[in-house]
Amino acid sequence: MAKKKKCTTCGTELPANAPKGLCPQCLMKAGMQNGEDKKADQSEISNSDTGSATPPGGFVPLKPDLLAEKFPQLEIIELLGHGGMGAVYKARQKQLDRFVALKILPPEVGQNAAFAERFMREARSLAKLNHPQIVTLHEFGHTEDGLYYFLMEFVDGTDLRHIIQAGDLTSDQALAIVPQVCEALHYAHKKGIVHRDIKPENILLDTEGNIKIADFGLARLLGKPTGAYTLTQSGQRMGTPHYMAPEQIEHPQEVDHRADIYSLGVVFYEMLTGELPIGLFAPPSKKVHVDVRLDEIVLHTLEKEPGRRYQYASEIKTDVETVAGKGRDANVSYTRQGTKSKLETIRQQVRKPADGLLIAGGINILCIIPFTLLMGSMILSRSRLLPQAGLDAKVAGLSLLVTCLGAVIVYGVMK
Repeated sequence: MAKKKKCTTCGTELPANAPKGLCPQCLMKAGMQNGEDKKADQSEISNSDTGSATPPGGFVPLKPDLLAEKFPQLEIIELLGHGGMGAVYKARQKQLDRFVALKILPPEVGQNAAFAERFMREARSLAKLNHPQIVTLHEFGHTEDGLYYFLMEFVDGTDLRHIIQAGDLTSDQALAIVPQVCEALHYAHKKGIVHRDIKPENILLDTEGNIKIADFGLARLLGKPTGAYTLTQSGQRMGTPHYMAPEQIEHPQEVDHRADIYSLGVVFYEMLTGELPIGLFAPPSKKVHVDVRLDEIVLHTLEKEPGRRYQYASEIKTDVETVAGKGRDANVSYTRQGTKSKLETIRQQVRKPADGLLIAGGINILCIIPFTLLMGSMILSRSRLLPQAGLDAKVAGLSLLVTCLGAVIVYGVMK
């Protein structure tokens, strides 16, 4: 029976789907406490677009009671946060009695005549994303006065930013989180959707230990120009630009799914070291005590040229799980299976000659015995040949017996 894993902090049993050694309650407590300490900075809240570009610049989110007038089907509970990509509210769907996250896009985006068509096209694509590691989009549309919105799954938890800042993230936990992010990215990339804004704020962790990625494709939908991604105000942390792939800045129209792979590399480096890979940065193992094999993985994701990076998120998942030890048993099993298959092939190749040898031996027995008896009777009639003939008969019989016995042994072994 497998030994149940327990949290090293509180001793409670870990959920089966929780990252290795990661107690959701303890980690959430640390993340939430860190969030309370920075509550004034509402750009850093889960389910929001925190830490993104410049301050909202004129976008003042409506108070919950005023917003409720536009959404009679919802009970608007509280404003969770706002940033350059809109504001997020916690709400409750009255008819279904469930909590949801209501994301309101900046009002100015609706003033663009071409936005409505792009919004419907992109929103339909996002709504088709159905993956356990991706925040579900329930509904989308716009109000009568042109306020565009998304109604999304509400993630009761915190985000990776708070966990990193709390300082409670271990390398083992990072190795458990990254594969889940890779699964979500690989799924979306196969659907032709690029996130374009992978960062700790958009990687959420719920109270059950599940990893969820938020805001898929939102950067593309809003068509944010490169200039909009500037650093946050003085005294605040660095924002989205440090997570962007070089091509997102140099050639924003040529961005593909490999930009997400670069951004994931930045997040991975930050999870391991607590720092961003800026300028001439040292490999993770030179900063902290981690497996040196992680250096190659992280640096491979951070290649400047897209063609030199990992080409698929699934490749990162495989390499990370190998380092974490999850791939070891699978590799051994595969090796054993391959060895077994090779032995079986050899046996099949040798079995047919062995069968033929056994059959030939049987035929020899049936034919030689009468012939030997006949020759023996003739030899006995000539006494002068008796000594030599008797010796020849014994030699022939012994040779036949050895031949048949050898055939039987070979056949039995190859079976």
